[in-house]
Amino acid sequence: MTYREPARTTTRRIRIRRIRVAGLLVVITAIAALGYKLLASSTAASRSDVLRSEPRGALGEALPSTVWPAYGQAAFVESGQSQVQAGPNQHAAAIASVAKVMTAYLVLRDHPLQVGQDGPTITLTDADVADTDRRRGQEESVVSIAAGEQLTELQALQALLLPSANNIATVLARWDVGSLDRFVARMNATARSLGMTHTRYTDPSGYDDATVSTAADQVRIVDRAMRLPVFASVVATPSATLPVAGTVHNTNTLLGRNRFVGVKTGSDAAAGGCFAFRAIRWIDGKRTTITGVVLGQPGDDRVASGLAAADAMVDRVAGHSRRRVQAVPDVRQPTLPPGTAPRGHRLLLQLGIARGRTVPP
Repeated sequence: MTYREPARTTTRRIRIRRIRVAGLLVVITAIAALGYKLLASSTAASRSDVLRSEPRGALGEALPSTVWPAYGQAAFVESGQSQVQAGPNQHAAAIASVAKVMTAYLVLRDHPLQVGQDGPTITLTDADVADTDRRRGQEESVVSIAAGEQLTELQALQALLLPSANNIATVLARWDVGSLDRFVARMNATARSLGMTHTRYTDPSGYDDATVSTAADQVRIVDRAMRLPVFASVVATPSATLPVAGTVHNTNTLLGRNRFVGVKTGSDAAAGGCFAFRAIRWIDGKRTTITGVVLGQPGDDRVASGLAAADAMVDRVAGHSRRRVQAVPDVRQPTLPPGTAPRGHRLLLQLGIARGRTVPP
């Protein structure tokens, strides 16, 4: 006699078997997903460990210590970045004539000019001449002027930024708001508004050693000033002609070399060699501007020391950026050695589910 299993019993066993298979598939799928997630996390963590093992800038990107000058302090920002990369030894220090960047920025903000415009005229007085004579006696940087001489706003800015005339810094400050004290107060208020927390201005020229800042702070105002087309145009000018002083030359002798397009030198015994700069480099096929500041560079020729430190730093920054672009792996998709399957996928293979096979009953 042939025994037949009741249909209901057979159906129940099939249903149980299907439930077991479905449950096992859910568990294995979860294991596979977990394995893949752990692998991705491990890859990203490895990348983070590499970054942590090297010095970092403000952006968290690894920067070798050799990028920075051996002396003083420095900082920079590349186009397309919002934060400043700051080197070691950031502290409030004298900045000499780099302070004139803030002076020019405020004058242009209060009395805007378009490229090609000369602006209103400023008539120089006997008091201005006396102030110039006093500064010349202290061996400050000045340009010759005469009572009754008229300078356009543009010419005054050229005198301020090219030969770095301290006497014209005072002229512009008084012309802008009426007094030196009020102008200096506005310099400091603007610095605070830009997040320059380690900066204190005491004069519009930077001759006063109490005018102090950091390289990182100064990068902020330099970058902001270079957004003004007239400012950028003036600091990119090799020379200019003034009514009494005649032809004056830009103290930035890097201008036109190695793709430097500005900005302002500074030097004295307290500040050492200082240079706020902008240079252009091609990195990964893209035109990249590097805006930076070096302060406190030693040497007998302080201006030359500041220029040389900036020139070398820009080359190192550009070289590092190129290597960084080429070396950074894509951590969005974890990579595996050839012939290696993700852990979860290996489990599937071992259980016989991969490649179209089914789980045995």
